[in-house]
Amino acid sequence: MEPRSSSAPVAAVLRQMAESGRIPHAMLLHENDGGGAYPLILDFLDAVYGHNPRVKRLIHPDIHFVFPVAGPDKPVSERFIGAWRELLLENPCFYENELYTAIGIDSKQSLISVFEARSILDKLSLSAVEGGYRTVVVYLPEKMNPQAANALLKMVEEPPENTLFLLVTHQPERVLPTIFSRCLFLRVPPLSREEDRAVHAKEGAETNELSDLFHDLLDALVRKDLLGALETGDAVADLGSREKQKRFCRVASEGLRNIFLLQQGLPDLADLLGDERPFYEEMAAKLRKNFSRQALSALDRVLLLLERNVNQKILFTDLVNRLYMILL
Repeated sequence: MEPRSSSAPVAAVLRQMAESGRIPHAMLLHENDGGGAYPLILDFLDAVYGHNPRVKRLIHPDIHFVFPVAGPDKPVSERFIGAWRELLLENPCFYENELYTAIGIDSKQSLISVFEARSILDKLSLSAVEGGYRTVVVYLPEKMNPQAANALLKMVEEPPENTLFLLVTHQPERVLPTIFSRCLFLRVPPLSREEDRAVHAKEGAETNELSDLFHDLLDALVRKDLLGALETGDAVADLGSREKQKRFCRVASEGLRNIFLLQQGLPDLADLLGDERPFYEEMAAKLRKNFSRQALSALDRVLLLLERNVNQKILFTDLVNRLYMILL
């Protein structure tokens, strides 16, 4: 679970905090999906808790993990903690959709509810088992519903002594502003392509599938082949789960970023493997310079509507139409 080289500067900051004892009571770490926040957090907590082996085994009694869940009867994270530990121990740089598959809710709408917030408050009302810090690690605080966020707000604003909140977000702009403003914000740099391939080897086939769909979509669009583009949109709608469709949107967003960087004459900043470069250079030459910005806005809209359970067939047909109209 060693932090990756791309995250070395953040790791150094956290290490200095732990060694000095000057630790903010709340920190918000922004990682890309499948990024490197958890190796950093676990190394930091290992130092804070005096290298207690239970920290990295994820069984320390004073460290509580919270993540989005779904199900009947007021579900909370503790019900799924066994599967969470297995996932985190196997690969702390997991993708969001892997979590939902691991805990068996990949076809359901996940959230952090007010029942979860009350459970956290109950745990923090008790003294630390080992007399040191009590820590709550929250994965995706942007998934808190308003009632949950407001229930936790006072605790984050004025925590009891030796209480630590560590929040891991993929979309910091969606975190409740009053919680965001109480946290020290740390950006976890994206994994390098080599690091990403190393830690996500098992997911490589899926990533390649999603990249191929994005390439097919762009290729059809630049050829003004609306029928071919719509067929690709149908293939995305048929991926099987909203989480996989969200991953497609993120893969597409990264591709559009690379096109933008190539168009701006910044190829060294583009995250491209050698065999991908010719395709993206061709797209950068053929697409208008405002295409990436407008297409990213359309993808953000899709991500928002996927959260609202809009029909996927309609959603991705509309996306293709919007992208096609941008090119006209």
